[in-house]
Amino acid sequence: MMMHLDIEVNDLSSAVELALALGATVTDFQPQDDVRVLFDPTGHPLCLFVRTGPSA
Repeated sequence: MMMHLDIEVNDLSSAVELALALGATVTDFQPQDDVRVLFDPTGHPLCLFVRTGPSA
């Protein structure tokens, strides 16, 4: 079974840099400007996102 994680971050670019340093890869498809879809080193998908809108 494969799980998908959605992880809220405060700074998207810094979080992506950290994930890449830890072995993640960025996917070709990116659905939104405030979300980055990545694969962890074993190939599981995850999304890093910054909350936007009224509750941000």
